[in-house]
Amino acid sequence: MSIPQSGGGPIEHPGQLAEYLASGCKPADQWRIGTEHEKFGWLTDSRKPLPYEGSASVRAILEGLRDRFGWTEVREGEALIGLTRNGANVSLEPGGQLELSGAPLVDIHETRAELDMHLAEVAAIADPLGVRFMGIGAAPEWHHEDMPVMPKGRYRLMTDYMGRVGTHGTQMMYRTCTVQVNLDFASEADMVKKLRVALALQPVATALFASSPFFDGQPNGHRSWRSRIWRGLDDARTGMLPFVFEDGFGFERYADWVLDVPMYFVYRDGRYVDARGQSFRDFLAGKLPALPGEIPTLSDWADHLTTVFPEARIKKYIEMRGADAGSRAHLTALPAFWTGLMYDAGALDAAWDLVKGWSAETRQDLRVAASVSALQGEAGGLRLRDLAREALKLSRAGLAARGKDEGRFLEVLDLHAATGRTQADDLLSAWEGAWSRDFAPLYPAVSL
Repeated sequence: MSIPQSGGGPIEHPGQLAEYLASGCKPADQWRIGTEHEKFGWLTDSRKPLPYEGSASVRAILEGLRDRFGWTEVREGEALIGLTRNGANVSLEPGGQLELSGAPLVDIHETRAELDMHLAEVAAIADPLGVRFMGIGAAPEWHHEDMPVMPKGRYRLMTDYMGRVGTHGTQMMYRTCTVQVNLDFASEADMVKKLRVALALQPVATALFASSPFFDGQPNGHRSWRSRIWRGLDDARTGMLPFVFEDGFGFERYADWVLDVPMYFVYRDGRYVDARGQSFRDFLAGKLPALPGEIPTLSDWADHLTTVFPEARIKKYIEMRGADAGSRAHLTALPAFWTGLMYDAGALDAAWDLVKGWSAETRQDLRVAASVSALQGEAGGLRLRDLAREALKLSRAGLAARGKDEGRFLEVLDLHAATGRTQADDLLSAWEGAWSRDFAPLYPAVSL
């Protein structure tokens, strides 16, 4: 999850909210690729989650990266909560998941090099401590009470609020991991087309990257339990955003939706002020109960934008949010998949032609089918395996048009589409077969 935003002055009129989003528009030669991934740390002697404190801990990993590899620390009060270096950030999810938010990069080769360097640095610190990190969409056997709690004020507020508004919010916070990519747009029209394609094809990504068939120590009946969790979190701030497909959609309509999402907090002077359930519209009018008389800044707006969680979302770029974390190959395949679809005009037009006739009901039903059955799912007469094959064909063509030899990063996804089997299917087969329903072999098998 995001760190506090900075650099914005007072909001003097509501139009600044959409203008903030529109300020992300840039010409194609300035488009970049920003990849984020989360991973669970585990103790090799006990298979327990990595605690925040101690000789083998989250803090020890952060301190080691800082001291040995030149990262600059980020603190909240006295607590070390993250690192920054050369446009990239290392941050903490609520249950101690270590996240790399990568720098904006030119191509997938740079993405892979960044990933390899990060994982090598983490391993250099973690291995001597008896710590490893695994790429998987949901913690397979840890229970909620097993999870550490990171010392971040944002998470304390969110944990309580999640328990009031949905059924699965704390599961998402403490026991899931994702991989996502952040991509640019040239104009409002370009953003609209990209966001529509991103939302419609997000179930295909969910299916291709499904890796969370276990939860609480048993199969959960889904190939992507992480995706299932997002459907039971908070309807006010999640989902497939049907209004994006309506005529007239643009930056202003998106900003209007975000305005009506209840707030979590306001960040002031190094602390999180509790504004749970309050209205950003009231904040604009100087009537926020948490800070009466104060007017929000653009930094407050940027913070509020990080508290909406649809399957694809806008900041000054578009985030693709539908995939489970997975192996090193999958962590590179995700940005390759979406870059091929989004950064070539021909591929994007063809992808829009593929999805533009789908109804909101079909898009939602595909989302559910992907969560339950991954590539074996279907809805509205559409089979996710067929859609994956077509989307991969378009993505590969888009990557080829870029002329950077990036198509090879899709090979792991081509195999899934060819066989109909995902990471989740392979994990279930191994657990039922060679592992004799023992989770011990799973941890090294999915470690990065």
